[in-house]
Amino acid sequence: MAIPNPSLVSLPRSHSLPTPNPNSITLNNDRYFANHPTLSLIDQCSETKQLKQIHAQMLRTGLFFDPFSASRLITAAALSPFPSLDYAQQVFDQIPHPNLYTWNTLIRAYASSSNPHQSLLIFIRMLHQSPDFPDKFTFPFLIKAASELEELFTGKAFHGMVIKVLLGSDVFILNSLIHFYAKCGELGLGYRVFVNMPRRDVVSWNSMITAFVQGGCPEEALELFREMETQNVKPNAITMVGVLSACAKKSDFEFGRWVHSYIERNRIGESLTLSNAMLDMYTKCGSVEDAKRLFDKMPEKDIVSWTTMLVGYAKIGEYDAAQGIFDTMPNQDIAAWNALISAYEQCGKPKEALKLFHELQLSKTAKPDEVTLVSTLSACAQLGAMDLGGWIHVYIKKQGMKLNCHLTTSLIDMYCKCGDLQKALVVFHSVERKDVFVWSAMIAGLAMHGHGKDAIDLFSKMQEAKVKPNAVTFTNILCACSHAGLVEEGRTFFNQMELVYGVLPGIKHYACMVDILGRAGLLEEAVELIEKMPMAPAASVWGALLGACTIHENVELAEQACSQLLELEPGNHGAYVLLSNIYAKAGKWDRVSGLRKLMRDVGLKKEPGCSSIEVDGIVHEFLVGDNSHPSSKKIYAKLDEIAARLETIGYVPNKSHLLQLVEEDDVKEQALFLHSEKLAIAFGLISTGQSQPIRIVKNLRVCGDCHLVAKLVSKLYDREILLRDRYRFHHFREGHCSCMDYW
Repeated sequence: MAIPNPSLVSLPRSHSLPTPNPNSITLNNDRYFANHPTLSLIDQCSETKQLKQIHAQMLRTGLFFDPFSASRLITAAALSPFPSLDYAQQVFDQIPHPNLYTWNTLIRAYASSSNPHQSLLIFIRMLHQSPDFPDKFTFPFLIKAASELEELFTGKAFHGMVIKVLLGSDVFILNSLIHFYAKCGELGLGYRVFVNMPRRDVVSWNSMITAFVQGGCPEEALELFREMETQNVKPNAITMVGVLSACAKKSDFEFGRWVHSYIERNRIGESLTLSNAMLDMYTKCGSVEDAKRLFDKMPEKDIVSWTTMLVGYAKIGEYDAAQGIFDTMPNQDIAAWNALISAYEQCGKPKEALKLFHELQLSKTAKPDEVTLVSTLSACAQLGAMDLGGWIHVYIKKQGMKLNCHLTTSLIDMYCKCGDLQKALVVFHSVERKDVFVWSAMIAGLAMHGHGKDAIDLFSKMQEAKVKPNAVTFTNILCACSHAGLVEEGRTFFNQMELVYGVLPGIKHYACMVDILGRAGLLEEAVELIEKMPMAPAASVWGALLGACTIHENVELAEQACSQLLELEPGNHGAYVLLSNIYAKAGKWDRVSGLRKLMRDVGLKKEPGCSSIEVDGIVHEFLVGDNSHPSSKKIYAKLDEIAARLETIGYVPNKSHLLQLVEEDDVKEQALFLHSEKLAIAFGLISTGQSQPIRIVKNLRVCGDCHLVAKLVSKLYDREILLRDRYRFHHFREGHCSCMDYW
């Protein structure tokens, strides 16, 4: 439904606003029938059917045509614990001359409903049909409706009307305006209303403090609280909820503890909402111990209390404690399930997230919602679990859930990371509304699959659609240029970021640019770019340079990059591994031994390579030399067969790649053939049909020997192999890879 034009709202019958009638009935004060026995029955009703019976009796006796009596019926229909706005509207339409109280009641009910547009339409009818002009009780409800709709222009029109009819000093209306402007993202206008108020009550201060907190200005909220103290305005529980939220957003633990003691000293009425706000503050400030002490003392707990504790434990990595809270909860609503699933997914435990999702499906205690599905799709993306991801896509359709931007982005990301770029494109093109994150996700998908030119074309279409790119978009488009070797295009995008699009290049963009130049062998230009950076280079920048040195075997520059990287991240085992590989390729075996010894001395171990493959909805994981799988005998038999067939076409293992396993000094030569991705390929060959692609996810960069073997296997066995490593996708088909050996 279209929002009413504010110009219609402000001009009821003439070109100027009528002066309010001081004798108009603004309250229900015409109470001739107030004690009528029929009206007393209205308060005893517990369902709409009973109201309708009284309505019929009022029509028979003529009582309905008394404005006060009719307003009692309207109020019960619209604002009771069992409201029926459709019925209230029908009753209202039967009243010959509704009084102002009745108009206000209906406006108020719609303003708080799921259809606040109707509140504005009722107001327009009132301007044209009622002899009474809106009063100080009308405007707060209208402003609330504009706030729910986030209609800035309409709300401003109401603000103007308020001033014209001399209600500009009414504290209730001004408090509504503060909330309205904040909801519309106009904190400055809301603060101007607050500052210019002739009189402020505690609600005024609370409204402004809450507005600052929700608007991402916690420091201003705390400053306002301090000013409130100097003005001798006594804060209440709502004030303290806002102040605690500000502390949580700032992670200001010390001030948060002071606020807790302030609440106790001033005996500010404790409530469940206030206790939950304190719990939230402690968990977000990282002090689960304080939160647990408070939690144990709370006389009353609700689902929010339990969920807050669950999230607190999950946030600091204490998953057993989080699971314990979850198992102990008296009621596990979907918010609790979501909190734990999201915690596992965000902390790199996708298997646990999917296990919990399966438990949710079996539990029957709650139903997955949008938040559940977004987290679960992300876990599927991490593991390459496309069967489950595809099932969720079907579930969304069957449940009639609207594909909003969050779900769309998650589906695109899942399909891309599971290796099905075409399905990701189908999802992308199927939705009408695409925000910047949907476009960016699709560009990222094309980038990781090596479709650099297509990613650039999509970026151009994004401009045509008038969607402004953000920092994430540029990270993705620069990655596309890097994976496809599009150096000139990368330079152009990087140089246009601030000048053309107003996006300031950040660390990630510089790291991408160093990667683009480094991969192309332009190491001097990459170093020059690092030296000119307006901020200190982060570990990702030095890591990109070190990776490029590995490709082009530049020992001297690699040593410099590694030194800088380890200074920032002393525990970065990947830096040692890369430098060790460079030394090995250069034949500097003494330095290889020195690095291995240094890693042992500082207690560092190389991250073990792990490859996963989904078969019939089950994700199977393999480590190097893994023999724990139930099908190990068949897998190793297949590996022997592969080795024999490879030997017949002249394949010779590249032994230099053994050096990546720097912590395992006793590795035998044949261990090269036991890399995790080779085990996963063998398992894929024995457990999937000839027409099915073998989809593998590797947690590290695929080594050169495994890359060569995958190409050869794809030709020998006529199988398509899709291998996702830490950086990109490799599509192996008929002896070739989509990366063209540029990775």
